[in-house]
Amino acid sequence: MSKSFYHFLMKYRHPVPKDKISLFANHAYIDHDFPKTSKDYHEISSYLEFNGQYLDSMSTFDEAWELYKLSERR
Repeated sequence: MSKSFYHFLMKYRHPVPKDKISLFANHAYIDHDFPKTSKDYHEISSYLEFNGQYLDSMSTFDEAWELYKLSERR
């Protein structure tokens, strides 16, 4: 995987979030401690479990992670 998950997620930022992933991206953008350079599922997942109060459910992260993996295969 060439780009970090955070870098991938930022393409979903939107002034008026249209879905859970857009909302996640907006919150991650303002979360200064988010692991911005990480490409590791477990590192990001652990971070979000302890610090991602802005996520309604970890399934949103899992859904975004699947999209990330698919985009990196191209």
